[in-house]
Amino acid sequence: MIFNSIQFVIFFIVVTSVYFSLPHKYRWLLLLLSSCYFYMAFVPIYILILGFTIVVDYFAGILIEDAKGKRRKLYLVMSLVANVGVLAVFKYWNFIAENFGFLSTSLGWGASLPYLSILLPIGLSFHTFQAMSYTIEVYRGHQQAERHFGIYSLYVMFYPQLVAGPIERPQNLLHQFRENHPFDFERVSEGLREMLWGFVKKLVIADRLSLYVDAVYNNPDQHNGPTFILATVFFAIQIYCDFSGYSNIAIGAAKVMGFKLMTNFNRPYFARNISEFWKRWHISLSTWFKDYLYISLGGNKVSIPRWYFNLFFVFLISGLWHGANWTFIIWGALNGFYLVFALVTQNLRNKMNKLTGLTRVPFIYKTVQILLTFILTCFAWIFFRANSLQDATFIIKKMAGFKGPVWYENPSMLLYSFGAVLLLFIAESKQEYFRGSISLINNKHWLVRMAVYSILIIIILLVGVFDGGQFIYFQF
Repeated sequence: MIFNSIQFVIFFIVVTSVYFSLPHKYRWLLLLLSSCYFYMAFVPIYILILGFTIVVDYFAGILIEDAKGKRRKLYLVMSLVANVGVLAVFKYWNFIAENFGFLSTSLGWGASLPYLSILLPIGLSFHTFQAMSYTIEVYRGHQQAERHFGIYSLYVMFYPQLVAGPIERPQNLLHQFRENHPFDFERVSEGLREMLWGFVKKLVIADRLSLYVDAVYNNPDQHNGPTFILATVFFAIQIYCDFSGYSNIAIGAAKVMGFKLMTNFNRPYFARNISEFWKRWHISLSTWFKDYLYISLGGNKVSIPRWYFNLFFVFLISGLWHGANWTFIIWGALNGFYLVFALVTQNLRNKMNKLTGLTRVPFIYKTVQILLTFILTCFAWIFFRANSLQDATFIIKKMAGFKGPVWYENPSMLLYSFGAVLLLFIAESKQEYFRGSISLINNKHWLVRMAVYSILIIIILLVGVFDGGQFIYFQF
């Protein structure tokens, strides 16, 4: 089931209504059954994979908490191997087989690995990482093992963030399933507003831009440099609105029922450097890699060369997390290179800034930083979006040539696209730089709020794309 469907609207209304009608002691069961139904709306049989990881990690948590010495670590390793093993089979096996076959042929070995005719379960990486964070936190002594099997299952299965996050920590979410959340009109209103803005991001901005982006990136031979540049900028906005829109809907849906999920995006395209960008983009994943991989490798408390390696390696793994394809690996490697290069050249860049006097004009200096960060990010997005490495290199060569006009099939396509980008820019600029100004969507006067809600709904109905397009991050 996808958020941008009538089926979900009906599902949300029914589940939320029943949730507030039930006594508190039965609500966890309603949410668990509803979450199972929500997930089974995709491919029903794949709930067995979720069930396997839930059973493994539930008992692993108890065993870890009760064990002493090396046995605690053994149980943790067994849990992690089981989770990573599921990922390896369903997400990476064919990628491994393909590259092994290429290597074998190149070396004349003649060996090969069988291909598996299986579909990647929706959101597998998300709920696997959430499950892994539970056993790691129990091992570290930051979280007590959950003895209620149903509550633990709900922690992994909670439908708002089951498919594409945010990737929650047990300390934040588990205890909330035991708390009573009475109906609160103000909280419900806040949640619905967040959901509404998420639908605007997805249907009006992301899916509208995807019409142009897909037409260009899926037919690279038919387009030229300026068109690829525009399509890449559009994709940067598309993927942000697609993913952050999902997060808005997830956070809003949870808030309506009284649950607080972590913030997953914080206007990343206003970042002034790549490091800041990754503190604003997909925050739940960035902090996951930081806490569980980067720090485990030693973080920055090691020699400088090892520090640089740690940064680069984490982003390399982050690229692989996103997909079993060399395009994603290169995307991750590029972002890792950006961070290491920034550290290596820090002193040189400081000297250049002093020589040019750019820092004496804060507005221009900050604008230049934001634009450069956006350009670097867009360049990396080429590999993320391209269908193959060959397409990516072809697109980059065409962009470097910068020949030809910008392609458009009809004027309305570009008009709607630029209008969608302008809507996002105005809304995000206000949140970033004018937080103390008068708010429209959160205005204290109900008549103003209702007018804004009505306008946004009309915009969705008139301009939104209702083709049932899935969220981009569902594939991860």
